[in-house]
Amino acid sequence: MYMTLKETAELLSSSEQAVKKLIQERRIRALFDGEQYLINKEQFNTHLKQMEKYKALVEEILNEPIPEDRDIKDED
Repeated sequence: MYMTLKETAELLSSSEQAVKKLIQERRIRALFDGEQYLINKEQFNTHLKQMEKYKALVEEILNEPIPEDRDIKDED
């Protein structure tokens, strides 16, 4: 499935200019049909899976309870 520049920017939570720059740097593969860039969505599967894992890890860390503070000063 091919996406436009705008759709790719939305998918990656980025700006269209940033995506266009990545295309020009050949970090994103794209076809130019004479009018617009067409980007294959399949090339982002690994990236999107890694982002989901990262979000889950961050969520897990944020939801972890804070351990009780031991009062070390009481020891003589």
